[in-house]
Amino acid sequence: MDKLHTKEVDTLFEAILKLETIDECYKFFEDACTIKEILDIAQRLKAAKMLTNGENYAVVSEETGMSTATISRVNKCLSYGGGGYKMILDRLEKSNG
Repeated sequence: MDKLHTKEVDTLFEAILKLETIDECYKFFEDACTIKEILDIAQRLKAAKMLTNGENYAVVSEETGMSTATISRVNKCLSYGGGGYKMILDRLEKSNG
């Protein structure tokens, strides 16, 4: 993780935390990322939610179009990662009621 923890990445995350609306997020991410990168991240979050809700790889793959290798990576992060998916899914659930 030392390669990830840089001043530039800190600045990126600080910038993301300054975004206040979904429209601002669209504006920033459309400038900073390709459409495919944005869709890939959104797809991984959807897969994480589905896996957390007990869906199997086949269902996740069919609904998202993701490869089982990518689904496996998301699942590995859910089981052994830093807890980022769980944290954000919990917060989204709380804010959506």
